[in-house]
Amino acid sequence: MHPPELRFPMIRWLWPLVSWLMLTTMCPSTLAQATDGTGGALPFSFNLGFNPSGDPANVDMGVQILFIITLLTLTPSIILLMTSFTRIVIVLSFIRSALSLQGAPSNQIIIGLAFFMSMFVMSPTWSKIQVNAIDPYSQKQINGQQALEGASVAIKEFMLGQTRPKDMELFTRMAGVQASSSGEIPLNIVIPAFVISELKTAFQIGFLLFVPFIMIDLIVATVLMSMGMMMMPPVTVSLPLKILLFVLVDGWNLIVTSLLQSFAT
Repeated sequence: MHPPELRFPMIRWLWPLVSWLMLTTMCPSTLAQATDGTGGALPFSFNLGFNPSGDPANVDMGVQILFIITLLTLTPSIILLMTSFTRIVIVLSFIRSALSLQGAPSNQIIIGLAFFMSMFVMSPTWSKIQVNAIDPYSQKQINGQQALEGASVAIKEFMLGQTRPKDMELFTRMAGVQASSSGEIPLNIVIPAFVISELKTAFQIGFLLFVPFIMIDLIVATVLMSMGMMMMPPVTVSLPLKILLFVLVDGWNLIVTSLLQSFAT
């Protein structure tokens, strides 16, 4: 039996580092007062503990940084829910399920296609945000709050154009908001109304996509049963037929065209 230091040679290198970290954590003040041997303080200090600052300004800045980091983690989800991405990616997933394909096209391809289609659909909105918010802010003509309001007006205009009045009425009634115009409705009401409208529209399109492929499955199953081939799975025959039909009618072009036209207001 070899000693631990021979069986695990990294221990002799890690042990001093672990010991130093433990001392740093338990005695941060001691390490902070350490010198470099000439009487001067070390040029740096390391602390794994939590030492609250006595300066209120520093505490406020720390809270702001924490809020910004938290907001950055939620930004992708917020952006995706406020654009056309939701409808597009759901419809593309439906067409893959209707074709009885489990891995083709892959999730990466579907998400990538949905992303670039969303960029195409949202390009007029991005242009409005660039003109009304980003350019004036970069030229110091407006402050950050005004730039945020200008950007929210453009994105709100897009979402309101795709939201059903019934869904908008639901959230305005539940929130008790009385708005004389659509522009006065806050984003915390517009966003959930827009999302459920997009989900309903995507499921409606997905149902229409399923209908012809379900008919192929029924016809194939009926023919196989009439021929006495009950042991053969219908998907073995229907899958090539569905792919052939999808290719002959140029299915991807039809789906992309329908999706793009569905956002026309």
